[in-house]
Amino acid sequence: MDTEITKVVFRKFNHTYSGCEIIALFPEIAEEGSGSCLSYQHIGQHGAADYNYCIAISIPATPEEYASLQSELQSIGYNLKIMQRRNSK
Repeated sequence: MDTEITKVVFRKFNHTYSGCEIIALFPEIAEEGSGSCLSYQHIGQHGAADYNYCIAISIPATPEEYASLQSELQSIGYNLKIMQRRNSK
């Protein structure tokens, strides 16, 4: 397991997007050259995401809704700190 803590924001899309309702956003991990942050979903796994756009088209996911995705992330080594939103800094 990773000893570094990774901040994550779990969101639920307002609509089903490619069969993936829940997304994990890593607001402090920038995707090189894209101006976006790293994200993770069950289908597609890691990818770049526009943080502000994802926040605009989604609602906070409940612990029950993101439990499966959280478990998947922890199984691949993430040490997560769950946040509601990124810091404004």
